Amino acid sequence: MKFGIIREGKNPPDKRVVFSPQELLSVKENHPEATFKVQTSPIRVFKDEEYQALGFEVTEDMSDCDILFGVKEVPVNDLIPNKTYFFFSHTIKKQQYNKKLLQTCLERNIRLIDHETLVDKNGHRLIGFGRYAGIVGAYNAFRAFGIKYELFNLKKAEELKSQKDLIERLLKPYLPPIKVVLTGTGKVGNGAKEMLDAMRMKQVSIDQFLNKDFDEPVYVHIDVEDYYRRTDGKKGDFEDFKSHPNEYESDFEKFANAADIFIAGHFYKDGSPKILTKEMLNNPNNTIKVVADISCDIDGPIDSTIRVSTIADPIYGYYPRENKEVDIDHPAAIVVMAVDNLPCELPKDASEGFGEMFINHIIPAFFNNDEDGILERGTICENGKLTKRFDYLSDFVNE
Repeated sequence: MKFGIIREGKNPPDKRVVFSPQELLSVKENHPEATFKVQTSPIRVFKDEEYQALGFEVTEDMSDCDILFGVKEVPVNDLIPNKTYFFFSHTIKKQQYNKKLLQTCLERNIRLIDHETLVDKNGHRLIGFGRYAGIVGAYNAFRAFGIKYELFNLKKAEELKSQKDLIERLLKPYLPPIKVVLTGTGKVGNGAKEMLDAMRMKQVSIDQFLNKDFDEPVYVHIDVEDYYRRTDGKKGDFEDFKSHPNEYESDFEKFANAADIFIAGHFYKDGSPKILTKEMLNNPNNTIKVVADISCDIDGPIDSTIRVSTIADPIYGYYPRENKEVDIDHPAAIVVMAVDNLPCELPKDASEGFGEMFINHIIPAFFNNDEDGILERGTICENGKLTKRFDYLSDFVNE
């Protein structure tokens, strides 16, 4: 079995990689029966020479590899027929912009396994970059607040090397006694929480957050049952919400009337109700000044997220009265950070963390005949056909 690490070909350039040189060496040492190649790349966070120094062949040609590992979508023209590919394809929600990508995988007899579809038998995702999205998203929330109110000007996360560097910057600026509301208790939400705790921000209860004033910055960490309520008045929970999102409505306005910064790391499912509406933001009682939407769903649960922002230009102003974008200096502007590829700003940390998860959860499947069905469940298409689990995409690829 021959594995290949392909370079990232999507624009804007992505410096991440599935395995760092040391992680790839670990896989090789544990599985000497396998061979590995690395495609040359001028942008990867780890240099070609770092792989070569550990004995890996670095080359342009990947045509003799059986299995190819990437991070983001592979450009259609680069897809090699009759191979197995791993990457985030962004096709399973019928994303129109990647329809040609999935059609080409079918046409070229490619077995496509999406990192997002690698789940355990209970449907829980095994790998992802969510933690690093939360880490960078939280940092960017405070950076946006500092810029809006001219209190401090933090360096961009992409100009720093590690999470440790981000934390060091957050420990320096003096924050006024603001209140931060953080949603979500998955990898994204907990990644953001890591940063709030590391910068020594005090966590408080919901009751304290809503009803008490503080002389220091504080935050509250809430989940589905805190910011949604069932429309029939019955008690809800996360599992019930996942099954019946149409039976819920937002209960977030009380937080919008108490928080200065909203860091959104929530779970969102198509059909879910809004969390933060333009009416809440336009209410005279609203106190939110910055929305850091890490989840970043356009036309989703956060009305102020009217477009995706970029690492190069990460923030914009939102004017709720007219539901439109304005300059961040507009006196009524709420600052929005809605970057959808936040882990790219910490490519070394994110790559190493992703590789560790891949080694622990996915690599064994290649050498134990996929005894837990991980690769089988994750396969979107093979042998020129969609698999049974993803047959719902048939109308999409045949349009």
